[in-house]
Amino acid sequence: MRELRATYRLQLTPQLDFAAALELVPYLRALGISHLYLSPSLQARRGSTHGYDVVDPARVSDALGGEDGLRALADTGLGVILDIVPNHMGIGEENRWWTDPVLREQFFDIDPVTGRHRRFFDIDDLAALRQEDPEVFQATHAKVLALLADGVLDGLRVDHPDGLADPAGYLARLREGGAGRVWVEKILHPDEPLRDWPVSGTVGYEFLVDVQGLFVDPAGEPALTTIWQEISGDERDFAAVALQAQLEQASSVFASELERLERVDPRFTVAELGQAAALLPVYRTYVEPWSGRVQQADIDALTAVQAQAPELARVLALEDPPTPPELITRFQQTTPAITAKGIEDTAFYRHLRLLALNEVGGDPGRFSVGVAAMHAANVARSPDGLLTTQTHDTKRSGDARARIGALSTLAPEWAAQVREWRARFAPSPDPIAEYLIYQTLIGVWPIERERLDAYLLKALREAKRRTNWISPDEAYEGEVLAFARRVCTDEAFVASFEAFLERVRPEGERSALCQLLIKLTAPGVPDIYYGDELWRLSLVDPDNRRPVDFGARRTALQALRGGEAPTATTAKLYLIWRALELRARRPAAFAGAYEAVPVDGGEALAYLRGEREVLVVAPVRHYAHAHLNGVAGGWRDVLGGGAPTDLERAQPLAPLIAERGFALLERA
Repeated sequence: MRELRATYRLQLTPQLDFAAALELVPYLRALGISHLYLSPSLQARRGSTHGYDVVDPARVSDALGGEDGLRALADTGLGVILDIVPNHMGIGEENRWWTDPVLREQFFDIDPVTGRHRRFFDIDDLAALRQEDPEVFQATHAKVLALLADGVLDGLRVDHPDGLADPAGYLARLREGGAGRVWVEKILHPDEPLRDWPVSGTVGYEFLVDVQGLFVDPAGEPALTTIWQEISGDERDFAAVALQAQLEQASSVFASELERLERVDPRFTVAELGQAAALLPVYRTYVEPWSGRVQQADIDALTAVQAQAPELARVLALEDPPTPPELITRFQQTTPAITAKGIEDTAFYRHLRLLALNEVGGDPGRFSVGVAAMHAANVARSPDGLLTTQTHDTKRSGDARARIGALSTLAPEWAAQVREWRARFAPSPDPIAEYLIYQTLIGVWPIERERLDAYLLKALREAKRRTNWISPDEAYEGEVLAFARRVCTDEAFVASFEAFLERVRPEGERSALCQLLIKLTAPGVPDIYYGDELWRLSLVDPDNRRPVDFGARRTALQALRGGEAPTATTAKLYLIWRALELRARRPAAFAGAYEAVPVDGGEALAYLRGEREVLVVAPVRHYAHAHLNGVAGGWRDVLGGGAPTDLERAQPLAPLIAERGFALLERA
């Protein structure tokens, strides 16, 4: 397997196929990328825009260039990591396993009573696979395992393993089949550890929410809480909002799944099962009724259920046999969907105290992350896990999130400004939607009307307060979209808004660059999302999958490599290039130790890598008079070059970060 230095996620489409990706290889290699990280590339439905609706996993996508195109891409010298989708397939005439009644019964999880199939979340035309059947696993993975054996693929990203009956067993079969590098799209709640699976790590959502939280100022919490409660009229914390949303999803969208569970074990009603799923503080437990294995983490997670449904909690923990094993297995497959749809796709659009916190894997009730906690998290990270600040599934790009997070540093001023805007535009059709608009504009201004309209429409329907996808209230939606256009075309508002944005933007950009610096140097493997090497102010999909101007990026990198000084526009690109160049020069340092550096008189995340070979300094706040301790000696500025500098025993932070607002140094 090739040395793993950094991955670059490509969102493949018929327009950006294997041949187009091949043309990007020289640019990505020059940037310092070691591995292409491809979106699903097996045969999907005709016209698929994302590849997650696979209909034939035994074939590489014709629309992307087929197996020959993939092999040509792998021959360029960059490693290839492929996103695979084992949990489900697209149904319909294109799927030979679906159209054959015998194979359908074997391959797909079909309810014998209703004939309904288990879905991927609430998507009816994506049917769940029975990967616990060895024949199903072999048929759906033979092509991928062959590509691994041939060296075409260097690793796999596994989509939604929590939907499988036996995630641990599935991952063990992958490892036995030759998958030496596997990353799981496992959503870990804050402080939830990854189970002891044969994987390299997760795709990095826990890093994303930690590093954003580091740059949210806890001093801003009171003012932001007050203005949110004033606007919404809702004093509940996020946990209460999330619980209500999960209960709603359990009793409506996922009622059929719970009814099936009730038929399996009539002791428990749909209402009891739905409440238990909503109360679970994590996506799922991993109890194994076939082996009797129950881990302490499972028992801990079921404590919340114990208080409300003690008999069910005992059953789910294998404490109260006899129990149909199917109840436990299916319950564990159902809770991730209820959690994801209730929290990520409902509560995140309802509780809008600070949108930077409403991110996959995050808990908006945890307002910020301290320096000590971030150090502890970095020490615990897998050295081979992916580190990301944006994916195709994030609610906002890292740059947009950083801007919104910077509102915490100006919280009282922001609250006062919002009150002025609300008075100017009163009455609004929906105060909560109005606040969503203001925060969204902070994140992505300037934005085209079509992009904003599409986002607001999705956000309103996901919130499910006054409209939804099934029964949309188009009159209400039209009022909100018209209000947004009125706001964005009001000259006085635009002048006021842009003046305030200029106060937020510098801190937002500094935060984004510091988050990027940490991603590039902390324990783990940095992942660069499609186009994110230049400033990228994006919203939830499909906005974050817009075409990328790679010509501009290629030209900018050539200029930097030719000696041109970085500008505000190319600051991210420059940092990525120089940091990945450092990782190439000193691979042992980044595979080695992580040592926190004490900081006196301020807040900064400072640490050493390897044998004290690399020094990283990311100021957080109140650092004007801070000092570093324990870094005396000769160091060279990786980003500025020049002669080595001797640092003092108690080194003032200010001169180190004067030019860029952060520092990356290597031992001279």
